[in-house]
Amino acid sequence: MKFNISYPPTGCQKKLEIDDESKLRHFYDKRIAAEVDGEVLGDEFKGYIFKVMGGNDKQGFGMRQGVLTNQRVRLLMSIGQQCFRGHGRRKGERRRKSVRGCIISGDLSVLNLKIVKKGEQELPGLTDEEKPRMRGPKRASKIRKLFNLSKEDDVRKYVNTYRRTFEDKAGKKHSKAPKIQRLVTPEVLQRKRRRASAKKASLEKSKAEAAEYHKLLMQRLKEQRERRSESLAKKRALRQASVASKEAATK
Repeated sequence: MKFNISYPPTGCQKKLEIDDESKLRHFYDKRIAAEVDGEVLGDEFKGYIFKVMGGNDKQGFGMRQGVLTNQRVRLLMSIGQQCFRGHGRRKGERRRKSVRGCIISGDLSVLNLKIVKKGEQELPGLTDEEKPRMRGPKRASKIRKLFNLSKEDDVRKYVNTYRRTFEDKAGKKHSKAPKIQRLVTPEVLQRKRRRASAKKASLEKSKAEAAEYHKLLMQRLKEQRERRSESLAKKRALRQASVASKEAATK
């Protein structure tokens, strides 16, 4: 069985291949996120504590947290769930996929471990050297968190830590650094003020148009009532005239 052991503080990773069943027996029936004493792998790991992060079986199917079995099962999954990427699927579509349970067994070919506690001895290629990060964070708040900055500090000065230079096929030198996202600059604030002013102007315009429409509506209703009252008055006058003519004729 292969062991991928990682140590996040240094960014290093090491692969070990162990076939001794007496050492592998200590990992059997353990679940994902369980902690294992590193001394079971050898005296050089004395004092180390490993955390099980996952693994793959001999056919390449990954382990999934929450599936309490040491065998392979087929689960009905939707887009965004663990072990199912779902690219190119329709919205709401579900598929039945094969996954390995979260319990370690002898059917695994690769097991991923993380060092959560460092031991007494240094492990060559794992804890004795530190590899710089190739790409740093892009979001401004995460850059501040990484370098322990305040809001008054300029994060653009700290991006150069991850600037890398390289040459293209023509021999021309290029320089690249992470593009800062969500960076608050005077231009961003100006755009924000412009959007707010445009929204306020639109609201005032809609209010003015509504008031004008209400005024016009009241005027039209008043004219309509006046026309109706005039027509009723004419009808009333005609009715009275016809009644008067009839009475005169009878006399």
